[in-house]
Amino acid sequence: MSLEGFGEGQEADREASALGVDHQLMVINMNEAQVRTLDQVRGVVAGLQALEFRPGEDDTARYAWIGSVLRRFSYRRLKRAERGVLLQYLQKLSGYSRAQVTRLVARWISGEQLAKRYRAPEHAFARRYTPLDVALLVEVDRAMNTLSGPTTACVLRRQLEVFGDARFARLAAISVGHLYNLRASAGYRDRRRVQTKTRPTQAINIGVRRAPAPDGRPGFIRIDSVHQGDQDGIKGLYHINAVDCVTQWEVVASVQTISEAHLLPVIEQMLEQFPFEILGFHADNGSEYVNHRVAELLDKLRAEFTRSRPRHSNDNGLAETKNGAVVRKVFGYAHIPQHHAVSFNTFCVEFLNPFLNFHRPCLFATDRPDPKKPGRIKRVYRPQDAMTPLDKLASLPDVHAFLRPGITLEHLRALATALTDLQAGVELNAARLALFKRVPEGVAQALQQ
Repeated sequence: MSLEGFGEGQEADREASALGVDHQLMVINMNEAQVRTLDQVRGVVAGLQALEFRPGEDDTARYAWIGSVLRRFSYRRLKRAERGVLLQYLQKLSGYSRAQVTRLVARWISGEQLAKRYRAPEHAFARRYTPLDVALLVEVDRAMNTLSGPTTACVLRRQLEVFGDARFARLAAISVGHLYNLRASAGYRDRRRVQTKTRPTQAINIGVRRAPAPDGRPGFIRIDSVHQGDQDGIKGLYHINAVDCVTQWEVVASVQTISEAHLLPVIEQMLEQFPFEILGFHADNGSEYVNHRVAELLDKLRAEFTRSRPRHSNDNGLAETKNGAVVRKVFGYAHIPQHHAVSFNTFCVEFLNPFLNFHRPCLFATDRPDPKKPGRIKRVYRPQDAMTPLDKLASLPDVHAFLRPGITLEHLRALATALTDLQAGVELNAARLALFKRVPEGVAQALQQ
């Protein structure tokens, strides 16, 4: 590349020869030697001018080139801003860091000739442990399944002293610290590395991965777990939240852990609290629900078992929204010890679940054609569509065909009208405050705020 205003290439060759630059170690386009003004330096730093510069492995040529640039631009007489531009130029073309360039310039200003100070020692230390010793250590670690350093050193000593294996003559005296150094070496890691093929995961054929399809029928519930916090590495209790897709009939329960031993009886109890037959059971892919025990329970009820699909976050969206709108509002986020699970579950059965289904209104969507997108349906939540889950259940056509034996709408309405909505809310809050007096003081104070 030729730049306007630059000198002739022969002049650059003479200057490079005068510097003693070995072109086999360092390749500098002769245009670089023709950079004579700070404006041209700024153009190179800004990327407006392209220069070919490829230093070799030997730093001697680069040091000589840096000294020549500093002399060419009379670095000692430059202003501070001009020095900064030249330092950027040196850093960009030399490949050195800013700190390294600054150190070299400081040495040049002090009158020192730029040359490498470090030299390799004439007499390097001989390696005590050979690659054969590393291979022996790998063999021992494989056989003993990589014991700790002291026990491995004992094994190495025994190989020589007890069993007379002369191959361990050097390793028998190795220190524990240096044993770990050998384990960290590249030769050791290369021999210990074991590559295996990825094992294919077995498909879980429990449940169908799709969204539930209630088609206006009650009995298709969505279920999810809510953890009540950790404290000092100890997990709190869990809340199980189940919501019907059509009526939003909600049942909340508390359980000590989500293991099969604790969870399965609570799930059975929750399903019995729904006034209609369970036709579908939808959960995420957690192992607390996707297991053979839950599948057997649903098979007895002849209920369809579905699971959430990947990249379809709305498959279990109804239960997850209820987690925040109901469960977290009632129980908060603070840690609740697991041994309180029975008391909290009793509170859910006697106070919370009746309040949610008989006295707490929910919004239900109305489907309308989208005027902006023909052929699309738009869901609208109108104020007049707010009703309790019991009212929504009673509004369904042929609702009696879905109710469980022994349960009638008249009986459910009698339970709902025993208290007004206001009285039920006051009773719920009083029972909630009494319940949280049994838990740590910090949790009760957080809930009162």
